[in-house]
Amino acid sequence: MSPIRRRDWLAGAGAFALAAPVRAGEAPLYRRGNDADPETLDPHKSSTVAEAHLLRDLCDGLLTYDNHGSIVPGAAQSWTLSPDGLTYRFALHPAGRWSNGEDVTAADFVFSLRRIMDPATGAKYAEILFPIANARAVNEGKAPVETLGVSAPDPATVEIRLAESTPYFLELLTHQTAAPVHRPSLERYGEAFTRPGYLVTNGPYRLADRVPGDRILLEANPHHPEAGSFAIRQVAFLPTPDLSGAVRRYAAGEIDSLSDLPGDQMAALRARFGAQIVLGPGLGLAALAVNTRKAPFSDVRVRRALSLVIDREYLAQALYGDTMSPAYSLCPAGLDNYRDPPEAEGHAGLPIDHEEEARGLLAAAGFGPQNRLRVEYRFNMSDNNRNTAVALAEMWRDLGIETRFVYTDAKTHFAYLRDGGDFDIARMSWIADYSDPQNFLFLLKTGNDGFNAGHWSNSRYDALLDEGAREHDLARRADLLHQAEAIALRELPWIPLMHYRNKALIAPRLRGFHPNLRNAAPTRYLRLGA
Repeated sequence: MSPIRRRDWLAGAGAFALAAPVRAGEAPLYRRGNDADPETLDPHKSSTVAEAHLLRDLCDGLLTYDNHGSIVPGAAQSWTLSPDGLTYRFALHPAGRWSNGEDVTAADFVFSLRRIMDPATGAKYAEILFPIANARAVNEGKAPVETLGVSAPDPATVEIRLAESTPYFLELLTHQTAAPVHRPSLERYGEAFTRPGYLVTNGPYRLADRVPGDRILLEANPHHPEAGSFAIRQVAFLPTPDLSGAVRRYAAGEIDSLSDLPGDQMAALRARFGAQIVLGPGLGLAALAVNTRKAPFSDVRVRRALSLVIDREYLAQALYGDTMSPAYSLCPAGLDNYRDPPEAEGHAGLPIDHEEEARGLLAAAGFGPQNRLRVEYRFNMSDNNRNTAVALAEMWRDLGIETRFVYTDAKTHFAYLRDGGDFDIARMSWIADYSDPQNFLFLLKTGNDGFNAGHWSNSRYDALLDEGAREHDLARRADLLHQAEAIALRELPWIPLMHYRNKALIAPRLRGFHPNLRNAAPTRYLRLGA
């Protein structure tokens, strides 16, 4: 996902109103901390996590998530897949309604999927849906939107044709970019169609009010097929870019949940809040990209030595307060359509147990006391990243390695790598858009220079990914991708450090929250207790 935009948060009178006690007979209000104020409520122009949380409440795509992170029916009540794995047919829920009471039809989805692919829309995440036939050509302006592989055989059926078999396609349809927009409102109000009073949505909640920088208030959509089952009738999304300030508001009883926490304060937060701190798995990887086109880092023995002495447990526990987990693989555990990932060597025992082997590898590569290995480590500046850099340099120093640092802001750092800048070793991070090993392994494919900054190339690795893309049997596909990941972990063009964990602060009165890999917690599945 794209990083959230940081904005100053100004407390106004509305914030105090949200903190007021609920009067007898009033429906309780769920006060939900959100990462930031959204740039947009137009699902086709959204790109941030904060927007995804909001749009999951406002919109029903054909499919959606429950509070365990499982894919469940959204606007579609059932679906089928053709034997060749290329055509999905979705039967819409017969009671599906927009928040103004109008029927949700297949034409709404055809219009919306064409709109996000239309280059005139300027969608930031259109590529998520590129598996749809002709999607890339339409988005690049090389084909008319009418050629997109989406049709409506009848008002209650949406048919989607794929360019090639895509085992994770159903999950792509849970992304907010696949949500429908109400065409009459868009055509009447233009860009203003997302304002309160104008926005018409088909999800479990509808927009009631919006005060920029303060709150976005949603209320249960009375026309939704499952409206009667929603325990929470009102939810206020409160922007919380200042995490320390958000924790203070939580402690004061002004917020019921936070979807992120300051990692450097975890020990104090655990002592203060105990079981209200909830950690779960995440879809992210922090790694070291190695410039494999540059000697001596082109020598796999050097890369193996660097990896063997990294104390990942120390990094995850001491520096990140267990908000990260040690990583010996590119893919985190628990991905869909996969098995337990392979591991890089060095997981067994302590890093000190591998020092002798690492010294031998460096010696074989020509390095020792009389010829020290020198490493330039580039990273984007933050407290955690700086502390990680210092810790890595200490670990490598035990092998006689000299490390110097080059650091910039995040935008400059990642642009430098993307644009082919020279480096030895650089910090990389990735938050996956869907729970499938392909969304991690494609990063290192030959030619993917925007992510594969070290220009590693392995023909067998590429062939396994290509074969996996054509394979319809999911077990066989998992085997192929497992073999590919094993190659990357032997070659170590990226040295995995840690996997991200989702972290939340949940008030005792909020029930139904379950940590999950996708960090999904739709309000419709939650409830407020005494």
